[in-house]
Amino acid sequence: MAYQALYRTWRPQKFADIVGQETITKTLRNALIAQQTSHAYLFTGPRGTGKTSAAKILAKAINCPNLKNGEPCNECETCKAITAGTLNDVIEIDAASNNGVDEIRDIRDKAKYAPTAAKYKVYIIDEVHMLSTGAFNALLKTLEEPPEHVLFILATTEPHKVPLTIISRTQRFDFRRINSQDIYQRMVYILQEKEVTFEPEALKAIAKAAEGGMRDALSILDQVLSFSDNHVTLDNALQVTGSTTRALLADYMQTIQDQATAKALEILQQLLAAGKDASRFIEDLIEYSRDLLLYQKAPEMVTEIEMGSVDDHFKALSQSLAATTLYEVIDILNDMQQQLRFTNHPDIYLEVVTVKLTQLKVAAVTAQVDQPEVQSKATSQAAPEATVAALQAQVKQLTQAVDQLQSSEGQAAPVAATPRPVKRTTTPARHANPAAVYPVLDHATKENLQQLKGVWQDLLQTLSVQYRALMHASEPVAASHDGVVVSFDNDFLLERASNNPEMVDGLENGLDRLVGYTPKIIFVPQDDWPKVRQAYIEEHHRGKQPKADEKPQVTPVVEKATELFGSANIEVKDD
Repeated sequence: MAYQALYRTWRPQKFADIVGQETITKTLRNALIAQQTSHAYLFTGPRGTGKTSAAKILAKAINCPNLKNGEPCNECETCKAITAGTLNDVIEIDAASNNGVDEIRDIRDKAKYAPTAAKYKVYIIDEVHMLSTGAFNALLKTLEEPPEHVLFILATTEPHKVPLTIISRTQRFDFRRINSQDIYQRMVYILQEKEVTFEPEALKAIAKAAEGGMRDALSILDQVLSFSDNHVTLDNALQVTGSTTRALLADYMQTIQDQATAKALEILQQLLAAGKDASRFIEDLIEYSRDLLLYQKAPEMVTEIEMGSVDDHFKALSQSLAATTLYEVIDILNDMQQQLRFTNHPDIYLEVVTVKLTQLKVAAVTAQVDQPEVQSKATSQAAPEATVAALQAQVKQLTQAVDQLQSSEGQAAPVAATPRPVKRTTTPARHANPAAVYPVLDHATKENLQQLKGVWQDLLQTLSVQYRALMHASEPVAASHDGVVVSFDNDFLLERASNNPEMVDGLENGLDRLVGYTPKIIFVPQDDWPKVRQAYIEEHHRGKQPKADEKPQVTPVVEKATELFGSANIEVKDD
């Protein structure tokens, strides 16, 4: 016999086999025992949580002549035929491919006829939300008052798309996501029955990657078994799921605490070299940061979520990283997760977010986690004594200030000191400065630009890992012997590069070694560059000089063409 996937081989055959839905299975068993079953059911919930399996078990149970404690016997001819899918009285319909009015009318017409072999005729309509409006309307009357021998079971992953008129005619059961512990226990049972060896940490990684779906968990387990020759190891599980080890996540978070940018970039390069998925890595980091945050207030909850996989490094990080820092880390990672959906260069964004995270101002933790309630007397007395000493010092300073004021009475009032301007820590988005760019364009040549483009990657290799990450999304767009215009497609990177004179010096020194001269480097946003170039052409022909910080203008035709085709595909020529 051909090999069957695990989720098919181990599909639940009775209510007791359905994992994580005890409330629903108990309700259905009690209804069967009391013979108070409804004429229509609606099973809703995420994929792989047991909706279709519960529907088939209910179809067997309501037709089984040997029903015991609300469970089908799975031994009679009716149960075996339903399990094999050969009983004509149990009809499974995929609404995704049979969503028209004609198909539902056919069901309505055939539902009038009595079952041929079973007690009830059961219609299982999967993904019912895919039915058209006309099909729902055709189903309404039959669903409200079906013949006594007919049972409808509707299943869907998107109940909000099902009309309320349909929902009101059914008994609704909401299947919830299965927790990781239940998925883990089920996989342990299956592997023990198959006599397959495994590492517990590997099954925990698979259970977390399944995100509450038993079918997804068994599919991943099937892949791991094939990949690892019937032995489930943690390395193989991480390889298949694309997840990252908690030890590596802890090392990465430690670099944020230590503000070790170079070390964080090295860890990131290891992950990328190992083929880890960028989106999965960001998701793992968000979950790890959440666990650190929760562990500060509810350690029992995190221990349950991680199935006991809480090591000393995790506890130390939870004690050292403040909640405010973790809030900021999670916000930055969430924003980056959205940006990754629209880029073809995820490695660049990962490098950027790594630099950004490791340069956060890390706050100190004010309260420790897992500290004993009873502290030593010396520790309990240290805080009040320190507070008193600080207050005494402040009183002394204030007294001295009052004495000085009193001694200076009768003298001219001192001139108020002019407050020092506060240095801005953040600056608004930069715009290209025509006064700096135009002198380069006056003497720019295609030969100089091609020369610099040819050595640009070699130039970046001369920088440190941190500076190379900043300049990764840059390229020269115009060049002369005395200057080069470099565009950035990321405002954050442009801001960092513009405020880093050490890196600019390194670039200029590198150019001196590579091309024999040292042009002045001018940074511009990629979006502003076409406007600056067009404005220069217009000003050049009119013989006007630009004013400092003057925002470049562009004709409506060029602006619209740039919007439609992109700046890289537009070349403006003056006839």
